[in-house]
Amino acid sequence: METSVTSPPMGRDWAADRFRREPNPLATAEFRTLVNACIHCGLCLPACPTYDIFGTEMDAPRGRIALMRAAAEGRIPLDSPFVRHIELCLACRACETACPSGVQYGKLVERARVAIEQRRRPCRAERLLRRLALWELLPHRGRLRLLARLLWLYQASGLQRLVRALDLLPERLKVMEGLLPPLPARHPAYNRPAPALGERRGRVALFLGCVQDAFLSPVNEATVRVLQRNGYEVHFPPGQTCCGAAHLHVGEEAMARELARRNVDAFLAGEYEAVINNAGGCGAMLKEYGELLADDPAYAEKARRFSAQVQDIHEFLAAHLHEPPQGEVAVRVTYVDSCHLRHAQKVVQQPRDLLRQIPGLELVELQAPDRCCGSAGVYNLVHPEEAHQVLEAKVADVRRTGAQVVATSNAGCQLQMGYGVQRFGLPAQVVHVVELLDRAYRSPKAGSPSKGQP
Repeated sequence: METSVTSPPMGRDWAADRFRREPNPLATAEFRTLVNACIHCGLCLPACPTYDIFGTEMDAPRGRIALMRAAAEGRIPLDSPFVRHIELCLACRACETACPSGVQYGKLVERARVAIEQRRRPCRAERLLRRLALWELLPHRGRLRLLARLLWLYQASGLQRLVRALDLLPERLKVMEGLLPPLPARHPAYNRPAPALGERRGRVALFLGCVQDAFLSPVNEATVRVLQRNGYEVHFPPGQTCCGAAHLHVGEEAMARELARRNVDAFLAGEYEAVINNAGGCGAMLKEYGELLADDPAYAEKARRFSAQVQDIHEFLAAHLHEPPQGEVAVRVTYVDSCHLRHAQKVVQQPRDLLRQIPGLELVELQAPDRCCGSAGVYNLVHPEEAHQVLEAKVADVRRTGAQVVATSNAGCQLQMGYGVQRFGLPAQVVHVVELLDRAYRSPKAGSPSKGQP
């Protein structure tokens, strides 16, 4: 007997029906406690970049929290327009710094995105793209390095100049191509510890990252040299992988947890004074492994132990700069805060203090140092138009300083600001803070460490 298929009756909200039938992932006592901490004062609004762009309540933290509360209570479904407003959030967490009530907005938006992902049915093309980027590339340093090598050939052959001159790429691909920094011709092996120079003061482990290692490897190399100059033996645990931040930002919680377990195992296999990272977004994620794996009986305690060891490079050096830089770096510099370093890790003053210790360097502050640059994980790839507006405001702020160098503290920020100065014609170089420190140590006026040069 053939089964007939009938069309749904007119006027029936089938999406709402499905929402009522399926368990609501936001309907938990913990989520309600988090969402109810908001007292609707509105002090977060001036701190929010997307509210500044759109001027709509639903694209500000207070409005998004109202939407989350309605979704948790079952008054609205976890689909559009709820999804659109949550996705347009940069998750920069500037609202957390501005909030007088201590609302943990970062947790709220992450859990909302995980809930959305549980309900979504992405098309085949999106599933394939996510699989390729999040599963087959980011967790595999060797594959990312191979991709970087191919892109280096694209740059070195002159093909990049031709592609840019012809301007044939579609807009989204043009943004991705524009984010490419000048790529290194080689990558360090990291197959043995880097010895301390001068007086040995301890041993640390370096979290290499994924994008940082493949596309910004000079930052890692500079980090190693600066740590060596200050007496630290630097180790590179071989089992480490991507931190999982990009996965969690798009709701792939299960994969983020799996990557966290791998990193916990890799770094706890050795004894180190600290686990050093030099990317603000990665560091925030690593420090939150204890919360991410809190419900995992096999890893909860180990994850807390690991997170307690994690320190940002600026945080660590501010307390362990045993050999201040002596070489002169005579440039005018402005510092672009990493949102997750500033708002999540609360590391604000240390990068500035380190820059001020470099002889000859003039540090000029931005008018709005707490504003996002628009990178925000993969935001600039998923929402290029909105990210462009945020970036334009950031570059205008940089332009006002007259800086010759833009100092950053996160891989995404460094790529985004590099794209920004090129896109808006700003005559400035974009580097990591630790690269400026390394430049001062390696200057001819700096002198040599007591046991050879790094």
